[in-house]
Amino acid sequence: MTQEKKAKTALIFGISGQDGAYLAAHLSKNGYKVFGSSRGSNENSKDNLRRISPELLDSVEFLTTSLEDLPSLITLLEKIQPDEMYNLAAQSSVGLSFDQPRATFNSIIGTTQNLLDAIHLTKAPIRFYNASSSECFGAIDRPADETTPFAPRSPYAIAKAAAHWLVTSYRDGRGLHASSGILFNHESPLRPVRYVTKKVINGALRIASGRKERLQLGNLDIRRDWGWAPEYVDAMWRVLQHSPDDYVIATGESYSLSEFVAYCFDRLGLDWQDHVDVDPGLLRPSEIPYSGGNPAKAAEKLGWRAQSRMQQVVEQMLAAEKHALQESGEI
Repeated sequence: MTQEKKAKTALIFGISGQDGAYLAAHLSKNGYKVFGSSRGSNENSKDNLRRISPELLDSVEFLTTSLEDLPSLITLLEKIQPDEMYNLAAQSSVGLSFDQPRATFNSIIGTTQNLLDAIHLTKAPIRFYNASSSECFGAIDRPADETTPFAPRSPYAIAKAAAHWLVTSYRDGRGLHASSGILFNHESPLRPVRYVTKKVINGALRIASGRKERLQLGNLDIRRDWGWAPEYVDAMWRVLQHSPDDYVIATGESYSLSEFVAYCFDRLGLDWQDHVDVDPGLLRPSEIPYSGGNPAKAAEKLGWRAQSRMQQVVEQMLAAEKHALQESGEI
């Protein structure tokens, strides 16, 4: 009689965010027992998982823990004994980091340090995934790969770069199975409205429904490599199925914000220039003009390739947001 194979266990810090929710769905679908922790402890922190699937809430065990408390993290790891751990928890707004640099540093660098120390001190064979960021590259003039030097230009990017090198240090110096995914922009209906892609989609739909309002945006010339978040969490999982390493996760194609806006309004039968204003107050300090990634290593080593480009991202977000706005009675 063959012994039934034990299901893998995953622990996701930051499960309530866009990536955490989609990752929980992806891992649950693949037979994992999923534990999740987030900064919020009320029912609202489960909204993103609920939006993906109400049944998803039944397959996830929610935890309350502090990433600032190393002893409690050690106790948690000894209790759960996860096979894989995903570090997606941190202040994630580039714009907000200029207003709150110290809090941004603490939420990214300090928590990453504690998670790495917890694994090291328990000596558990946990595979650790760290959410690095394309913001670490700063201003570049060509698609970045894993050898492109970091040149961060915001407090958020500086903190992410430091956390990235912490992971590298613990991997090389202490033998941890620790990897970083350097993800470029990846969007979905779960984005908060403070993100420009969600702001554009939401605003365009409201205007198309007859609302007498105008969309206020910042620099329309910035170029970004926009992908589809549900595909990117698959890349995260694939990273931990291989030897520890770092990977750029991107589509390989970049578009300007004006192109994103124009395509969105065009899909609704509107000329964007009739409805959009540039607000100088929305311009960021140290803006990055161009951001793009070269995902060749992920394709070769992980077998991962982005299926959705900017146009498909817009179409999928429009369809989902239109349904949500109709359900809420906003349009």
